[in-house]
Formats: sequence, C-alpha cells, structure tokens
Amino acid sequence: MTDETDIYGAVGGEGPFFDLVDSFYRGVDKDPPLRADYPADLGPGKLHLAWFLIQRFGGPQLFAQRRGAPRLRMRHTELAITRALRDAWIGHMLDAVDSTEAFAPHKDVIRRYFESTATFLINSEEPAQGSVRLKIL
Repeated sequence: MTDETDIYGAVGGEGPFFDLVDSFYRGVDKDPPLRADYPADLGPGKLHLAWFLIQRFGGPQLFAQRRGAPRLRMRHTELAITRALRDAWIGHMLDAVDSTEAFAPHKDVIRRYFESTATFLINSEEPAQGSVRLKIL
C-alpha cells in the first residue's frame, strides 16, 4: 500500500496534481448548484487546491509557504457544508482522480483521503428552503 506522502514522487511531481485540479474544476463548473458556492474567478482557488494537494501528498510545502497552515476546518468554517454539498464535491473530485492516469496506482489511497476529509468538513444540516449559502474562497 502506498503511503500518502510518497505519492508526489511516485507520480513524477506537480503536473498530475494540476491536471487533477483542472479536471475537478471542470466538473464543478458544469454543476450549477455546486458552482454557485464558488467565486466567479476560479483561478486562485485552483492554485490553492493544487498547492495543498502537492503538500499533502509529499511534495514541497507550497501551501504552507504561501498561505500558512492548511487548517481545513478553520478555512471552511464560514461555509455551510452539508451532506449534499459534500456529496456533490466528492463526486467531482473522485471523477477527477479516476480521470488522472498518473494516480491510477494510488487511486484507493487518494480516494480514501478525499472521502474522509470531505466528510470531516461537514458542519451543517441541509439548509432551509430559501437560505443563502456562502461562497467558497
């Protein structure tokens, strides 16, 4: 079994992580309910996610150097992350993992990480009809 922190080197560096993030955001962009939770400009979020994943899976500490400690729960605290939002997010992320060939040998490890982390970030019940959701930064 691959250790999570060995994946960066095993896939040959940062390229596959940027591919994964691009694939993920293509899915988000085609999902109007989920897309509504993101800012108009996806560029900064894409870069931050790539840096975080590179760092998380054994690469250079790009996220920490540029943004500080990841502190995922704190960074997402203002979002109403429901089970439905988590499920939509994880669906696109797992599709992206499946479509990024470099991750094929590590797919199970990566999928487990995303599934458990996405579930960990749930912090809200389903919103009442007509409520407003905050934007993902």
